[in-house]
Amino acid sequence: MTENTRNETVLVTGASGKTGRQVAESAKAAGFDVRAASRSSEVRFDWYDSSTWAEALRGADAAYLAYTPDIGAPGAAENIAALARLAQELGVRRLVMLSARGERQAEPAERALRESGAEWTVVQADWFFQNFSEGLLLEGVQSGEFVFPAGEVKVPFIDTRDLADVVVKALTDSSYAGRTLEITGARLLTFREAMTEISAAAGRDIRYLPVSTKEYGAILAGFGLPPEEVAFMEEVFDGLLDGGNARSTETVRQVLGRAPRDFTDFARELAATGVWKV
Repeated sequence: MTENTRNETVLVTGASGKTGRQVAESAKAAGFDVRAASRSSEVRFDWYDSSTWAEALRGADAAYLAYTPDIGAPGAAENIAALARLAQELGVRRLVMLSARGERQAEPAERALRESGAEWTVVQADWFFQNFSEGLLLEGVQSGEFVFPAGEVKVPFIDTRDLADVVVKALTDSSYAGRTLEITGARLLTFREAMTEISAAAGRDIRYLPVSTKEYGAILAGFGLPPEEVAFMEEVFDGLLDGGNARSTETVRQVLGRAPRDFTDFARELAATGVWKV
């Protein structure tokens, strides 16, 4: 067990999610008392039920904010602003928020946090390695035909464990207050190249089938997503996958003093768990 030398409590929202779970683990390893919160956990927190906020925040020194379903979703900026005000009233010292690198719809929420008066850090990330091993996209990998509206755009995929370590550094080091940290992996890969690497690691052929945003929207609609959500996702994908994010940064190395994890190593590690077997 890691000794808590800081005697500080960090609230982790979305603690059962892709990034929140990793942030909670990294924060525990760094010596924080972690208050893991989600809609279904013992510490309940729901972005769409403000009555759950105060109890989750009370007594915390800092908080990691992971907005669901998306930081650019309608109402996100208003909720971020309201939560930041409440956090300050309750004495929560630091707020570190996950945002989407290159997502125009995320700008209002980022601005709301910056203008809230809180001590803030924004961590912007792109697509995660773990999008292929958990969540909505896993089924496509497992099926052997990964359908996605990314064309041949190159993406600097990043491991959520690297994101979590950067978040914890921002929680502990005041020099990152008032800053936006744009984090990426070390290599640019297309989704086709990512499938090729996963295929090699998993020992089976996984095809990448690029489709248009509208075609992908029709697939989402077939899964039962409401028309307004489909339209929002189409708009987000058009912006995120236009090539504007096709560049890497040195931020992970600068913050952590080490290189980001490599996608090939991730693919081998996950393949060994059997997650991509049929």
